[in-house]
Amino acid sequence: MTTPEWAPEREVTAGLAGALIGRRFPELRGAPVEGLAAGWDNTVFLVGGDWVFRFPRRQMAIAGVEREIAVLPVLARRLPLPVPVPRFVGEPSDDFPWPFWGGRRIPGRELADVRPPDERRVVLAAETGAFLRTLHDPALAREAGEGLPLDPMGRADPAERASRTYDRLDALAARGLWKRDPAVGEFLAAAESWGAPGGDPVVVHGDLHVRHLLLTPDGHAAGVIDWGDVCLAAPAVDLSLAYAGFAGAAREALLAEYGPVPVDQEAAARTLALNLAATLAEYAASTGREALLAEALAGIGRAVG
Repeated sequence: MTTPEWAPEREVTAGLAGALIGRRFPELRGAPVEGLAAGWDNTVFLVGGDWVFRFPRRQMAIAGVEREIAVLPVLARRLPLPVPVPRFVGEPSDDFPWPFWGGRRIPGRELADVRPPDERRVVLAAETGAFLRTLHDPALAREAGEGLPLDPMGRADPAERASRTYDRLDALAARGLWKRDPAVGEFLAAAESWGAPGGDPVVVHGDLHVRHLLLTPDGHAAGVIDWGDVCLAAPAVDLSLAYAGFAGAAREALLAEYGPVPVDQEAAARTLALNLAATLAEYAASTGREALLAEALAGIGRAVG
């Protein structure tokens, strides 16, 4: 049996997390620890009701943890939505060989869990567009971009992303979760001949999808989490959310707040949106996350719509 891509190399339990935190941060010793979330790269715990701690699950996530620790304090001072800020930083040691960190909790629910209908996403989309406009400001790249890698995952390259998407869609179709759509096939075939978008790179979240945008109870943007892929790249890498997470009037509102998007950036953003949506759908189906599966499948349609 093939090991899933998201399988952890090292899994931290609540008990181990409490022990590691207590040994390093005496002020949190004995605080209750409860599981909050798990993804491909990190296991996340709520500590004492106020602090969120992130422990890497795979070796390849360590560089992202280190980037979060370095750059999030700078970004938090500049961005219009809350982002996590490391307050407690755990260095590698004999009892846990990888770095980890904790910051104050940002209250909110993942867009993928809330799943508001498209017509109720307009305000949220506008807030997201304003956030991305600030994040992608070239001045912020000059201030916070030093030391960040340049698109290490190749997410702004449409040909690369298109080639990685076929197998995802085939797996979904084989499980009866997705009905093959000629428009999707035509889009991917065209994307394989597109070049990467031009322009200077900006600071990007790097993995901005429907799990990483948090909502308030009344549907506003509450914050943006999980910055392990923060890097310098084309704006398209983050604008993928405009095409996988929003449609119709909501997408128009996001782009109106963000500003003009060149054709090559839109093409790359749509391709990545399709790739991320297919990837999330496969992951959700394999891990029993029904809400995420439904949202990701909808994102496939939005991306080419």
